Amino acid sequence: MSEEMPLDSAEADRRLSSIKSRIAEALAKSGRGPEEATLLAVSKTFPAQDVEIFHKCGQLAFGESYVQEAREKIPSLPPDVVWHFIGHLQSNKAKVAADLFSVVHALDSLDLALQLDKRLETAEKTMQVYVQVNVSGEDSKSGLRPEDLARFLDALAPLKRLAVQGLMTMPPYDPDPESSRPHFASLRELRDRVCPHLKGLSMGMSDDFPVALSEGATIVRVGSALFGRRRRP
Repeated sequence: MSEEMPLDSAEADRRLSSIKSRIAEALAKSGRGPEEATLLAVSKTFPAQDVEIFHKCGQLAFGESYVQEAREKIPSLPPDVVWHFIGHLQSNKAKVAADLFSVVHALDSLDLALQLDKRLETAEKTMQVYVQVNVSGEDSKSGLRPEDLARFLDALAPLKRLAVQGLMTMPPYDPDPESSRPHFASLRELRDRVCPHLKGLSMGMSDDFPVALSEGATIVRVGSALFGRRRRP
C-alpha cells in the first residue's frame, strides 16, 4: 500500500480543485449550473490544522459528526467557517449542537427538533436543517420511513427557529457507485411528491457523489477524497 501524501497547501489545493472539477462536470452533464450544488468537506476525525489548510484554499463549509470533537476543534478555526453536523444527533446534545453548528443534516425525531428549537430560541438564532429519510429500509440506518415524512414535516412547521432546507439520505455502502443511484432517485422522487417546495437534497459522498449529482443532489458530503483515509475519533 502506497503512503498517502502529507497534506500541505499545494496538495489540499490539488485535491479541492479535482473534486470541484468533478462536481462541475457531473452538473454540466445533467444540464445544471455550478451554482446548483455545494461541496461540504467532511472533516470529522481530522485535526483543526487540516481544516485550516483547506480553508486557506477557499473551502468554507465543513462537516462534523461528533459533538465533543467539534466542541474542541471549532473555537480554534476562523469565524467564517460554516459548520454542518452530519452525524446522528442525540437530543441530549441538542443544546451544544445548536451553539456550534449552522446546519444539521440528520434531523429524524420530533424530540430532537423541539430541543434544537428551544435552544435556538434562547440564543436568538436560526438553523438550517435537512430531514433524514431511510429510503433503503436498512435497520442499521437512522432516518424516517418515507411514509412518515409528510406527517413529520407538518410537526416541524410551528418550529420557527428551524429552517427546513430539504432531505438527506445515506445509501447502503457498495463499492459500485451506480448501486447508490436507485436510493438517490428515490429521495428525489419522494421530495418531488411530498414536499416539492424544498429544494435541498443532501446526498452523495466521496465514492458516489457524481451519481448523486446526476440524480439532483444539491449538497455532497466529501471526506476521504479530500482529507485522505479516515482516522479514528
